[in-house]
Amino acid sequence: MFTGMLHTHTLTVMLFLVLYLIKTALLVSGMNNALDKFTAKTKVAEMIISTLFLLTGIYLAFNSGQLGSWFWIKLIAVFTSIPLAIIAFKRKRKPLALLALIFLVYSYGISETKSPYFKKELTGNFAGLSGTELGKKVYESNCIACHGSDGKLGLSGAKDLTASPMSFDEQLETVRNGKNSMMAYQKLLTDEQIQAVTEYVHSMKQQ
Repeated sequence: MFTGMLHTHTLTVMLFLVLYLIKTALLVSGMNNALDKFTAKTKVAEMIISTLFLLTGIYLAFNSGQLGSWFWIKLIAVFTSIPLAIIAFKRKRKPLALLALIFLVYSYGISETKSPYFKKELTGNFAGLSGTELGKKVYESNCIACHGSDGKLGLSGAKDLTASPMSFDEQLETVRNGKNSMMAYQKLLTDEQIQAVTEYVHSMKQQ
């Protein structure tokens, strides 16, 4: 369910941005008549896309274990862009349209990286740790929000780790490259840390 909502949200966001880019391009180029015709033809589609955009976004927000300050900054950016866009296209104000576009693109960047600086960061200090201790620390710092302390929480589309049919190698690959709503950790964790957290996760199936 969560993964389906995530894909739907991503699709509607992209469609919304495409529509907005076209409208902004028409406005900035001074093609007001073409803008009015395009707006009239896409009015219903834009309403449907906007509604799905908001509904899926709300669902993801209330079913995610990864909400941080980035989410509220994204929310502010989205809701700042809405009145700016309405005024811009109604009164044909080019600067406002461009400003609204900047806020929309910024909010999309935040959503993709989970960071207001567009930089994925890892939490936790793992200096001096190794083996099971390291795996547990990495897990508690970066996985527990969605998987829970026992691997069964299941937020953000996370699977029950205690009942996972995946082999160790498959779990290792998932940690490295990510899957669905789970981010890839290959550029955030060392090989030792990836190995350790995978061993810790794999051991949950034997508890």
